Amino acid sequence: MVTDVKIGVLALQGDVREHLDALAEAGAAGFPVRRPEELDAADALVIPGGESTTIWKLATAFELLEPLRMRIKAGLPAYGSCAGMIMLADRIEGGVEGQQTLGGIDMVVRRNAFGRQVDSFEADLDFAGRGPLRAVFIRAPWVESVAADVEVLARAGDRIVAVRQGPLLATSFHPELTGDARVHSYFVEMVREL
Repeated sequence: MVTDVKIGVLALQGDVREHLDALAEAGAAGFPVRRPEELDAADALVIPGGESTTIWKLATAFELLEPLRMRIKAGLPAYGSCAGMIMLADRIEGGVEGQQTLGGIDMVVRRNAFGRQVDSFEADLDFAGRGPLRAVFIRAPWVESVAADVEVLARAGDRIVAVRQGPLLATSFHPELTGDARVHSYFVEMVREL
């Protein structure tokens, strides 16, 4: 398999190993990112799920918040799942006071929109026209609204749960937990095309 794309996985919290496995399945070389110099080596970045407020605070503590923002603003391809979607949103609803994001996707995301941990669920979605895809939602956000240039890639009922804007991709769900690497393959294809 061709592994010419070096994709960092933000390794502050969340399903880092699972994303690394899914990237390998999709034909990309993945590695953990905890420091600015590791971020510098990345052709693209995955921001895993977890807790968006914790990711924000840890990114600040590890002096990664501003380097991440600068790289994303400069066009670094990035994929955020669940809390990663929140981190890529320009605006959030239901955040803690003063909560910051990395931004990049012109959308409003509602934190924990599908409910608490006990409300977690799975559903089959049509992701980017690639047929039925099993999606795992855990304390998941949903997208309240998007700008005209944001492409909606999937919905759960009438709720937007996957979007793309330029080099940025985000999903409400956790594809790394299903063993189906189609979302990661889509991202790797995006990176190679940019």
